[in-house]
Amino acid sequence: MDIKQYMQGLGQLARASAGLMARATTAQKNNALIAIAENIQKHRAVLTKANAEDLKLAKEKNLESALLDRLELTDNRINDMTEGLNQIASLTDPIGTITDFAMRPSGIQVGNMRVPLGVVGIIYESRPNVTADAAGLCLKSGNATILRGGSEALNSNQAIAKCIHMGLVAADLPQEAVQVISTIDRAAVGELLTMPEYVDVIVPRGGKSLIERVSAEARMPVIKHLDGICHVYIDSDADIEKAVSIALNAKTQRYGTCNTMECLLVARSVAAEVLGKLAPLYKKAGVEIRGCEESAKILGDIKVATDEDYGTEYLAPIMSLKIVADVDEAMQHITKFGSQHTDAIVTENITTSRRFLREVDSSSVMVNASTRFADGFEYGLGAEIGISTDKFHARGPVGLEGLTSKKYIVLGDGHIRT
Repeated sequence: MDIKQYMQGLGQLARASAGLMARATTAQKNNALIAIAENIQKHRAVLTKANAEDLKLAKEKNLESALLDRLELTDNRINDMTEGLNQIASLTDPIGTITDFAMRPSGIQVGNMRVPLGVVGIIYESRPNVTADAAGLCLKSGNATILRGGSEALNSNQAIAKCIHMGLVAADLPQEAVQVISTIDRAAVGELLTMPEYVDVIVPRGGKSLIERVSAEARMPVIKHLDGICHVYIDSDADIEKAVSIALNAKTQRYGTCNTMECLLVARSVAAEVLGKLAPLYKKAGVEIRGCEESAKILGDIKVATDEDYGTEYLAPIMSLKIVADVDEAMQHITKFGSQHTDAIVTENITTSRRFLREVDSSSVMVNASTRFADGFEYGLGAEIGISTDKFHARGPVGLEGLTSKKYIVLGDGHIRT
């Protein structure tokens, strides 16, 4: 296969489809989403078989357990894909929405209209459910998309792509509006990143090395986050039962996700009580704790954490721990070691919680809730294209609005400028 020629062909088809998607009706887009969801349910046995092939090959290659977890298409994850698509269909279509419409002193009327980005390139690893999520969000927001999944999920992604194409055709939309790259040749990624004439924005969703490469090589804007070093801070005014439940869930509900807690911060005044209850639960779950010297004195048998530990996204049953004086020290630690992804405070003190919300500079900041909620589906976006820790265009879970832009519209009646 001539990779350059193949990718240029995908780009041309995507660009042509983008124009058709931009003028597609809301009914067409919703019908396509519902049809895709129905096809995924109808062909779930095919998806499961394809995924089993991917899992078998991944195990033969000795992929890490966290990657295997991301790769697996369980019954619940297939159901989540269809539920996400149906939820996207139920969301308000942002395209064509006009806001901030106002009469100017000159007599012209000026407003902003929400419009698609055009062609969205998405590069992701392991999780085949991203194929459906990304396609659904791009479709509803009037964009065409080129998807490049991980080589380890090739069979799963191609099976999902067939369901997507059947849904698009059923709604009388071009199936080329969603194209899933069918080669595992890494050169395809390089070509995708250097096609600004066809691709308007790139979204990398995967490990740090992938995102760093995309950020360095892309010739179009990138929506991204590098690390998910998420914190939970248990304040001196925390409800201890809430704190234990939240800190346990934030770390152990799933290990291989970017919104999993990697560092627990505990106020000194409640540290002995909190850790006395939490440590046995973490031990039972098989979580290794790497803590400060003060916490090591309380727990006795833990490894002393280094700065490198505090700056690590483990994506595994390992966590760091630090005892701090108060919310100020907690926020200083988050500023130094965090990745501006998701950070939470557990406290019953309203003043402290408001300070935390205002002063912690992350894309999601939470009070009395697990960091695992930092997710497009949980936020009511239907699904997410990824998480952005950038401060321009989109921040946090990127849903429909993050895949659109604005243009100024002006209405006049023969007005001229003097």
